[in-house]
Amino acid sequence: MTAFLPDCIPTLADPDAPYDENQVFEAFLEWTMGRGIELYPAQEEAVMHLVDGANVILATPTGSGKSLVAIAAHALAVAAGKRTYYTAPIKALVSEKFFALVEVFGAERVGMVTGDSSVNPDAPIVCCTAEILANLALREGPDAAVDQVVMDEFHYYGDPQRGWAWQVPLLLLPRAQFLLMSATLGDTTKLQEDLTRRTGRATELVAGAERPVPLSFRYVLTPVHETVETLLDEGEAPIYIVHFSQAAAVERAQALSSIKVATREQRDEIARTIGEFRFTTTFGKSLSRLLRQGIGVHHAGMLPRYRRLVEVLAQRGLLRVICGTDTLGVGINVPIRSVLITALSKFDGQRMRHLTAREYHQIAGRAGRAGYDVHGTVVVEAPEHVIEYEHAMNKAAGDPKKQRKVTRKQPPKGFVNWTEQTFERLNSAEPETLTSHMQITSAMLLNVVARGGDVFENVRQLCFDNHESRSTQRALALRALEIGRTLIEAGIVEVDREHTHPHPTNPALPGRPTLRLTVDLQPNFALNQPLSPFAVAMLDVIDRENALDVVSAIEATLDDPRPVLRGQEFKAKGEAANAMKLDGVDYEDRMERLETITYPKPLAELLEQCFEDYAQSSPWVRDFELAPKAVVRDMYERGLSFSEYVAFYDLARSEGVVLRYLSDAYRALSHTVPDGQRGEELDDLIAWLGELLRQVDSSLVDEWESLVAPPADAEAEVVPPAPSSVVTNERAFRVLVRNELWRRVYLAALERDDDLLALDPKIDWPDVLDRYYEEYDDIGIDGAARAPKYCAIDQARAASGYWDVEQTIVDPEGVHDWRIRATVDLAASAEAGEAVVDVTEVVQL
Repeated sequence: MTAFLPDCIPTLADPDAPYDENQVFEAFLEWTMGRGIELYPAQEEAVMHLVDGANVILATPTGSGKSLVAIAAHALAVAAGKRTYYTAPIKALVSEKFFALVEVFGAERVGMVTGDSSVNPDAPIVCCTAEILANLALREGPDAAVDQVVMDEFHYYGDPQRGWAWQVPLLLLPRAQFLLMSATLGDTTKLQEDLTRRTGRATELVAGAERPVPLSFRYVLTPVHETVETLLDEGEAPIYIVHFSQAAAVERAQALSSIKVATREQRDEIARTIGEFRFTTTFGKSLSRLLRQGIGVHHAGMLPRYRRLVEVLAQRGLLRVICGTDTLGVGINVPIRSVLITALSKFDGQRMRHLTAREYHQIAGRAGRAGYDVHGTVVVEAPEHVIEYEHAMNKAAGDPKKQRKVTRKQPPKGFVNWTEQTFERLNSAEPETLTSHMQITSAMLLNVVARGGDVFENVRQLCFDNHESRSTQRALALRALEIGRTLIEAGIVEVDREHTHPHPTNPALPGRPTLRLTVDLQPNFALNQPLSPFAVAMLDVIDRENALDVVSAIEATLDDPRPVLRGQEFKAKGEAANAMKLDGVDYEDRMERLETITYPKPLAELLEQCFEDYAQSSPWVRDFELAPKAVVRDMYERGLSFSEYVAFYDLARSEGVVLRYLSDAYRALSHTVPDGQRGEELDDLIAWLGELLRQVDSSLVDEWESLVAPPADAEAEVVPPAPSSVVTNERAFRVLVRNELWRRVYLAALERDDDLLALDPKIDWPDVLDRYYEEYDDIGIDGAARAPKYCAIDQARAASGYWDVEQTIVDPEGVHDWRIRATVDLAASAEAGEAVVDVTEVVQL
C-alpha cells in the first residue's frame, strides 16, 4: 500500500512529467484501491466534476465520505502546481485535518494557519479557519494566491455571527474553484447560480445520495436509563447521549453509573488500555471512575487530553455509552451506532426554542458510521414530565380509579414542549435554506483599503454585490460610509484627490480619489488577538516593572472565560455576604450591596480611559470589546496550582475552558510583550505559566510551539507521553516553589487558619498568627512584598534531592523578622508535576 498519495501522481513523483487531470484521477483511484476503499457513486461523481474544473456543492449525508472528495480536490490542485485552502469552523477541526493531510500528502506539502498558530504557511495545501481565508480575500482580493477552496461544514454560512466569513471568499475569489461540503445545506439553487456567475465555472450539486449506513428512528416514552438498557440489550452500542448543556451530560453519566453498562471482561480491557494515564484533576478522577465502567463524557469544557482519551477509547470500541453535548454535530470522529437525543428544544443563548431541521439532522446524522456499522439508530426521548405521566398511567393500568387520580406534572417554567409530531416533522423536514449574514466592520474595511486600487469600487461591490436583500445592502453601505468617515477623521485613512481612479461605469464622470492607509497593518491584522496593538500601547502607560499590571493589560484583550468569571463573582458575593452578616448589616442592605459586587477587574478605570483615547486614533478597535478581568493574575496572586484554582472556584466541569484561557494568555504574553520591555519578574511569570500548562495538558502549548507531523504509527496512543519533569525547567520550578511559600503568606494575611492547617498540619498556625498579630497589624501582600528577594532558595542539598527555602513575611514596620522555612522534595515534585513543599517551621528571628 502506498502511504503518500503524491507517490502515485506523475507530476509530483516527477516534476518534468506533463500535467494531466485524468492521470491524477486515475492515480487517486489507484491510491484509494490500495487502501481498500471503493468510491461511492456520489464520491466518484463529485471528483469527476472537480476534474472537469467545475465548482462542486457536496450535500451528501454524514458518513458518505466527503473527506475523501476533499483529498481528491487537493490532489488535483497540488498536481497542477496550484494552491488550495481547506477551511473549517473551529481550530480543533483545522488541526485534526492538518495532521490527516500530512499523513496523506507529506509534511512539506501541508501548512496550517489558525491566527495563533502558523506552521508551514507557504505550503501548497493550507488548513485554516474560515475567518483566516476571509481576511486574506479582503486584503488581496481577486489577486490572492488562492486557486482552490474546500469549505467544510459549509452550513456555518448561515451562522448569524460568523456567516460573513463563509460568504466573503465566494464574493472575492473569482479565480478559485470551490468545493462546499455539508450534510445539511437545504436549497442551494441561488448559491449555485451566484457562484457560477462569479467564477465562470459550472457549479454542480451532488446531493440526494443514499446514505451508506441506513438509519432507523424511534420516539420513546421510557426514562433515559431504561432506553439505554434497551439499546445495550439490542446490541445498539456505542450510544451517544446528546444533551444541550455540559452539566446535564456529566450528571447523566454519573446517573448511568448505577446500571451495568459494560461486562467484567470489557471493564478489565478498559483498565488495561488506560494503564498509566494521568488523571490529575478533580474532574479527571471522576472521569476515570466512569470510563472504567464503560461510560464516557465528551464536551468542550473538558481538558483536551481527556476528550482525546474518550475519543480513542471509543474508536477502539471500548466505550459503550458516551454522554456529551451537541458539539458532536461538528465532528467527534468516533464510531457511534446509536444517537439518543434527550430533548428537541434548547437554549440558544437568548431563548428556549425547538431544534431546527438542520440542527436535528446534524446530530442524528452521526449515528451509524461507514466501515463500522451496517445500520444506525436515532432515538428521541419524550419530555420528562410526559414520561413520568405515562409511567404512572401504565402502573395504574387496569384500575380506572387509580388512573383518574394520576395528575400530569407541569413542565418547568419557560419549558418549550415537543411531541411525537415534532419528532416526525423534524425527521421529514429538509434543512432550512441557508440565510446570508453579511456584515461590514472596521477591520474588514481596513483590509480592503490595504489592498489598494479603487477602494470606493471595491467597498461598493462588497456592500451591494453580495447575497443580502437590497434593503440590507443599503444598510451595509451606510455602515461602510459611517466607518469610512471615522477612519478618515482619525487620520488612519487619507484621501488623495490628485491621484484618481476612473469611474467604473461612466468615464465621463469625475474619477474617484485614491484612499490609502497612513499606518502599516501587521501581516496578521484581524487574524489574531485584535486588541494586541492596544495592549502594546498600554505598556507605555502602566509600570512595566509591575509584572501583574502587564498581565492585567494583556488579560483585558482576551475573550472572557465566562464560567471562571461566574465562579469568581459567586465566590466574591458569598464572602461579602458572610462579612456583612457578621457586621450586622440588614438583609435589604446586603442585597443592595451585593448587586454591585462582581469579579475582579484590575486597572479597569485606567484601561477603559486609555481604550477611549486609543480609539480616537485607531477607531477599528471599537469593533471589539475591552474586557478587564483577572484570571492569570488571580491564580498567581493566590499562589494556586491549576487543580487548586479549579477547586477554589468549583470549576471542575469547565477545566478545559480554564486551560484554554490560560493557554491564550500564555501565547498573548509571549507574543505581545516585546522582549526588551519585559522585567525579570514577568519573564518568571511567563515561564511559570508555560510550565503549569505543560504539566496539566501539554497539547495546547506544545502544539503551538512546535507542531510536527504525527508519528508513522497512525494508531493513536491512549496514554500520551508524560510531560517533561517539572524540576528540569529550573526557572519555572523556582517560581512554583515561590508560589507555594507565597500562598502561605497570602492565607496568613487573610487569617485563614483552617486553610493553613490543611496545608501544613504540623504547624500550629493559629498560635503563629496570634503571636504575629500581637506585634504587627497586617502582612504585606502587594507586589513589593512578593518580590523574589524575600524568598531565599538554597540549593546546597540538591544532590540529595532537596532544596531549602526561607520566605520572609513583610510587616508594616519593615522589621521583617518572621520567616517561613520549608524543604522542597525534588523527586516528589517530579512525580506530582508541581512543587512539593514541606513547611518545617514558622519562626521569629
